[in-house]
Amino acid sequence: MGGRSGPGGAGRAGRTDARVAAPERAVGVVMPGGVDDPAAPSGGNVYDRRVCRDLPGLGWRVHEHVVAGDWPRPGAAGREELARVLAGAADGSLFLLDGLVACAAPDVVVPEAERLRLAVLVHLPLADETGLGSERAAVLDAGERRTLRAAAAVVTTSHWAAGRLAAHHGLDPDRVHVAVPGADIGPLAPGSAPVAGTPRDVPRGTGGDPRLLCVASVTPRKGQHELVGALASVADLPWSCSLVGGLEQDPAYVDRLRVLITRYGLEERVHLAGPRSGPGLNAAYAGADLLVLASRAETYGMAATEALARGVPVLATAVGGLPEAVGRAPDGGVPGALVPPDDPAALAAALRRWLAEPGERHRAKVAARRRRTALDGWESTARSLAKALERLRLDSGEAA
Repeated sequence: MGGRSGPGGAGRAGRTDARVAAPERAVGVVMPGGVDDPAAPSGGNVYDRRVCRDLPGLGWRVHEHVVAGDWPRPGAAGREELARVLAGAADGSLFLLDGLVACAAPDVVVPEAERLRLAVLVHLPLADETGLGSERAAVLDAGERRTLRAAAAVVTTSHWAAGRLAAHHGLDPDRVHVAVPGADIGPLAPGSAPVAGTPRDVPRGTGGDPRLLCVASVTPRKGQHELVGALASVADLPWSCSLVGGLEQDPAYVDRLRVLITRYGLEERVHLAGPRSGPGLNAAYAGADLLVLASRAETYGMAATEALARGVPVLATAVGGLPEAVGRAPDGGVPGALVPPDDPAALAAALRRWLAEPGERHRAKVAARRRRTALDGWESTARSLAKALERLRLDSGEAA
């Protein structure tokens, strides 16, 4: 857990118009308590940790503050801890706050925005979580609006999200910055033997029955129930599917999914693999022929770029920033396929096409390999974020 002291800067009590000169570029990064929970990995957690790791290489001193609590429902102790972190910082201190924390506690964050320089990193608008009642969603949305309007800067993970937040919350677009998640561009997955008539580095796949992979926390927003229904409609074709993702965020939904898998008789073909990270996640991608994402809301979709970085094509819903993550190969080809969200029939049709038509599988693999060469690494993410933070520093009158 992070300390309570701020990220630096001289105090200026009683001098609201004074400029504070900082001897170094320093930022406090505020993250939710579950950021390191191996049972609940997420793209947001990975992003936060990469930010903390990579900013120092660009000349920034990072002070980490992990605030306990089940955000965005932290309880009194979590809110009090967040208040202590911010209250203990010197006037003019610069913070980057994960939106899961900042937007859930506007009554804590907004008063501090007058004396601190606050940037809020929005991984997912709080009201976009699937399964919220209308009243709860409205409360979260209103709190998010208060926080983002008070913040000096807002950072989003896709251009789609930047436009959506600016329009929805009435934000000045000049205060909204984009720092797209990077991808670790390593060697192609095993099984990269040449395919007849293609470049030698186009992945052949696993061979044998196609292996499908879904990497997402098992929650209603990720749409695994629609994926299982679509898989049931192509049960006459050979395939297996591994659902990799946390099982503790919504146990009732996991139970519902297990019942659905049994009802369709897919117990031997659809596997709830649980959360994986590091070598375990790498192995899951290495053994996959196709990543399938049935998300119902998505700000970006890091799993898509993780797959493409390994030459694995992606079948995904065209929702939010997910099409931006999937992108296109330099020749304009989609490295897989995009289908409408909340449309099981369209998802099933795309699966059948990919499974039954060798030419479509070949095209998708070639496009995925070409898209891989156009992906940016995490160093690009760090540079974009550092640029936004530096602008905030300079706009506040600090010396470069």
